[in-house]
Amino acid sequence: MSNLKLIRENIRISLNSIRSHLVRTILTVAIIAFGIMALVGILTAIDSVEYYLTQNFAMMGSNTFNIRNRSLRVRIGHRRNRAESYAIITYRQAMAFKNRYRFPAVTSVSIVGTGMATIKYKSLKTNPNVQLTGVDENYLATAGLELDRGRNFQPSEVVDGNHLVILGSEVVKKLFKNNENPIGKIVSIGPGMYRVIGTLHEKGSSLGFTGDRACFLPLNNVRQYFSRPNMNYTISIMVNHPGQMEAAIGQATGLFRQIRKDRLGQEDSFSIVKSDKIANMLIGLTGSVTIGATVIGLITLFGAAIGLMNIMLVSVTERTREIGIRMAIGARRQTIRNQFLFEAIVIAQIGGVLGIVLGVIMGNIISLVTGSTFIIPWEWVIGGVLLTFVVALVSGIIPANKAARTNPIESLRYE
Repeated sequence: MSNLKLIRENIRISLNSIRSHLVRTILTVAIIAFGIMALVGILTAIDSVEYYLTQNFAMMGSNTFNIRNRSLRVRIGHRRNRAESYAIITYRQAMAFKNRYRFPAVTSVSIVGTGMATIKYKSLKTNPNVQLTGVDENYLATAGLELDRGRNFQPSEVVDGNHLVILGSEVVKKLFKNNENPIGKIVSIGPGMYRVIGTLHEKGSSLGFTGDRACFLPLNNVRQYFSRPNMNYTISIMVNHPGQMEAAIGQATGLFRQIRKDRLGQEDSFSIVKSDKIANMLIGLTGSVTIGATVIGLITLFGAAIGLMNIMLVSVTERTREIGIRMAIGARRQTIRNQFLFEAIVIAQIGGVLGIVLGVIMGNIISLVTGSTFIIPWEWVIGGVLLTFVVALVSGIIPANKAARTNPIESLRYE
């Protein structure tokens, strides 16, 4: 009999044995499936969260970086990174950088006026949670925002601080009902009246950062009407291609050190933050979750391996007479061992496939909740198949060897 026919015969015998002990097999398959589901499900969910972080912070643009007066501070549970703070970036420093930066890139300067603005139009008004930002004519490009209607600010309007506003999509929905066109309408922001010149495409939230619940005013308007002590500005630079990022950062660092008067050998008195750096920091902080999920899944699989070994040992005992008959008619010990080993592999793979399917489904439920895309983590799928194969070998080798060592004469007398 060829090897292929022998494999087919072993699989057929394994399936017949599984059917004859259905309840016990179902319990064993369920244990294995639960272990694989826990492992694949949690890791799929983590992959979806990582995809969400990467995609949403890429909303800023993979070719964009910011110059700020403090580094990022990210906290998850009791873990947090240390944030460095420096002297504020003044308007003069920000504008000096914008005017002197000669790298082929788009540079913008912005300042947050308040995060608790209320926008009013006729009898309607928003909640006092609208972020009001002063921007220049380049800000929409560097922030990855797109106009839905109207136009952007002109450089002269930014310098003059005209009473103009660009509204986020959430603000538009709140104030302008029945598809009313907001362009040209007058809205009230704080003590002033502003003419709407543009609205933005809906972009969605990125971990709480959203351009939808926001309004944008000319930079000098915010400086004049929403002034406060120690206003701190942010500089954003968007290069033409991600491959130019490091060169652009190097030139920006050298120029801003001159503007900030950082001495030779002194550390930078500012922080440069890339959009993907935020996602990478958060993904790094989820590493312990991945380790915990893997440990939980492996512990469950260890229990499944014990259960599978138990069912195979019981099966060997119950089929002692069958083993004796097979040996009596010429079956070799290797054939008997392979038969029981194949049976363990078939049971484990059924549980593994079921666990993988359930794990992918469970993980993608979390993916839908977070607003991420549907993910099939092929590395974990392949890993799950290999893991169940290893579990089958470890669990099946002892019962298979026990069956192969059975004395055929004693087996025939077994009742």
